[in-house]
Amino acid sequence: MTQELTVQLADQKREKPDQANLGFGRIFTDHMFMMDYTEGKGWHDARITPYQPITLDPSAMVFHYGQTVFEGMKAYLTKEGRVFLFRPEKNMERLNRSNDRLCIPQIDGDFVIEGLKQLIKVDQEWIPTAEGTSLYIRPFIIATEPFLGVAPSKNYIFMAIMSPVGLYYKEGIAPVKILVENEFVRAVKGGTGEAKTGGNYASSLKGQEVAAQKNYSQVLWLDGVEKKYIEEVGSMNVFFKIDGEVVTPALNGSILHGVTRDSVIQLLKHWNVPVAERRVSIDEIAEAYRNGKLEEAFGTGTAAVISPIGEFLWGEEKMVLNGGQTGELSKRIYDTITGIQKGAEKDEFGWITEVPVSELK
Repeated sequence: MTQELTVQLADQKREKPDQANLGFGRIFTDHMFMMDYTEGKGWHDARITPYQPITLDPSAMVFHYGQTVFEGMKAYLTKEGRVFLFRPEKNMERLNRSNDRLCIPQIDGDFVIEGLKQLIKVDQEWIPTAEGTSLYIRPFIIATEPFLGVAPSKNYIFMAIMSPVGLYYKEGIAPVKILVENEFVRAVKGGTGEAKTGGNYASSLKGQEVAAQKNYSQVLWLDGVEKKYIEEVGSMNVFFKIDGEVVTPALNGSILHGVTRDSVIQLLKHWNVPVAERRVSIDEIAEAYRNGKLEEAFGTGTAAVISPIGEFLWGEEKMVLNGGQTGELSKRIYDTITGIQKGAEKDEFGWITEVPVSELK
């Protein structure tokens, strides 16, 4: 895709929020990145515009058939004033994998990354500086053709919006309580589980609602066939440390290819910590707990990075890990990845992409 990116700056700037009360995903920056797709023409009209509502036909296909995909990324400000992206090329690879599953045209990942860099540059004043904060980036694509037939759309809009955010969980790095879901399922192999598409998250809401009613933060999802093998935790990948070895469910067609997941696996191998990707059953976890071998558990994802798990509830059995405290390995992984993201730790893996913010174009 060879095209230019035009920039239209907002006439008025919004008031910046209190960094102590950012929350997650409720405050948005002054601008957004957009481009259109038309069948026969491809992706075109790439532009940065003021953040604003969009107008869609009521028959736009995204409303009726859920043809939409998204990504989640962050920009980080270092103490030296540099701005880093963390493995953005992996997000673009995953976006195109999602596009393929949802019959959405492929995007040029390199071009989109350059567009995101320009968007960050335009809105660089929105990158928060407080501890634990970052600038969340949400690229997404929606089907816009006005048509009620069940078929791939012929028109799409790509958008990227940004939001200054604090910690995803109000508990921060503190362990969360997880309910093992035995009734509802998130996805099955052959479905859309490994794509980042809205329907996966809509179908997870009921289980999450049930968990909240029982005072649990999130749900541990089991496979959709036997309801026996562990898949994800909430909207994150999940890891367990059992008798010195770290295990995580193998990618099987219904589990998301997590960027943080991949980073954790690389990091553990670099540290010579035994790590395995394989099927993990809830029975194995319960047995390891009863035998005193379940040492730690944690979720991984862009939003929270590492979310330690302090307790599982499976039926009537309650499993409390580390007395409800954050495990040593979980903390080490969190400190290392966030340190690399913030420029405080050496990047030995080539994960960081710098965004030049010296001056606006």
